[in-house]
Amino acid sequence: MRKTYLAPAKINLCLHVLGRRTDGYHDLAMLMQRISLYDRISLGISSKSGVTTRCAGVDLQPNQENIAARAARALLDVTGVKAGVDIEIDKQIPVAAGLGGGSSNAATVLMGLNEMLDLGFPSAELRKIGVTLGADVPFFIFGRPAWATGIGDVLEEVVGLPRVWYVLVNPGIAVSTAWVYGNLRLTSPPQDLKIPRFYGTPQEAVAVLHNDLESVTIPRHPQIGEVKEALLASGASGALMSGSGSTVFGVFSDQGEALRAAQSPGLKRDWRVFVVQPVEGTGTIGG
Repeated sequence: MRKTYLAPAKINLCLHVLGRRTDGYHDLAMLMQRISLYDRISLGISSKSGVTTRCAGVDLQPNQENIAARAARALLDVTGVKAGVDIEIDKQIPVAAGLGGGSSNAATVLMGLNEMLDLGFPSAELRKIGVTLGADVPFFIFGRPAWATGIGDVLEEVVGLPRVWYVLVNPGIAVSTAWVYGNLRLTSPPQDLKIPRFYGTPQEAVAVLHNDLESVTIPRHPQIGEVKEALLASGASGALMSGSGSTVFGVFSDQGEALRAAQSPGLKRDWRVFVVQPVEGTGTIGG
């Protein structure tokens, strides 16, 4: 049996770092949204035991597993199911780019295997497994725009986000999330930080744009600042680095504006450019 699923990327419309925890993580407050840029995950089930992974362009060393393979193994271990899982990943989401591609792959494997093996785990149980793999994995299983706190695993749905379009620009820089957080100088957290409320206008989305991690990543990689400036010059009503970088997104009110901006001469030819929109719905996405 084999089935293909789509694993969407995400952006952070806002990211506040509230403090460092004793376990080495940071307490966060983030507004996260899935977008229509996808990796394609093909899952195969067999009677042979073990988990195998293939991903074109990614050379895994002996005894090294990526997060998608670890997700499959974790689910099999929890359930005691004796099945073989073959994972083939067609990567389209840039790696180490602030878009959560690895976490989305892991979440998609958990949800896909839950469906294919008819395990019947509810979303909350899958999220408990997911958080052991990575802080963003529960968000992708949650499947809705969310206000994420804790290490990113405490999720509350956010409704009313406007129907905007985004132009994503990746300058081809791989950024280490661990390095960014390790070099962040914490200041006093914002007071009375509340879940944003929206009523559907693009201006409301632009008003919340904020990322504490820009203060670390942009000085180290000035090209990210150049991308922000280029997107704003192309007509974006707002622009922000997603996650720890290096991808930047610009906000546009309609598809036409976004497509024109994507062709702007101010965007360098060696930058990767994507025109995307928010992803609606929950659960796995058929590929």
